[in-house]
Amino acid sequence: QVQLMESGGGSVEAGGSLRLSCSHPRPHHAYTVAWFRQAPGKEREGVAAISANGRTDYSDSALGRFTISKDNSKTTLYLEMTSLKPEDTAVYYCAARRAILVSGLLVPSNYHVWGQGTQVTVSS
Repeated sequence: QVQLMESGGGSVEAGGSLRLSCSHPRPHHAYTVAWFRQAPGKEREGVAAISANGRTDYSDSALGRFTISKDNSKTTLYLEMTSLKPEDTAVYYCAARRAILVSGLLVPSNYHVWGQGTQVTVSS
């Protein structure tokens, strides 16, 4: 079973930046990988994703502020977050699916492997 491990969460003031990392024990080339988040009392929502064919997708709230990327070895997934807002406060999860998703990249039910999550807190 593939295991994912997130890191890089923390507390930051509004307007600040954070970079999340997700270690993946196998190369990403066969997987669609993504970042999700869940705030208290809210449903898990997609933030950004990269399909196995390189296609990226972002939520409206992430577009223009967050960037998803993979390293050359394709074993680490990143989420660069800038211009953070208090409403970005949530537990952030990385997720993977061994498939080339052509749609629904930000739909949680399309992923079958999840990390434990890392807390991001943005203060005003």
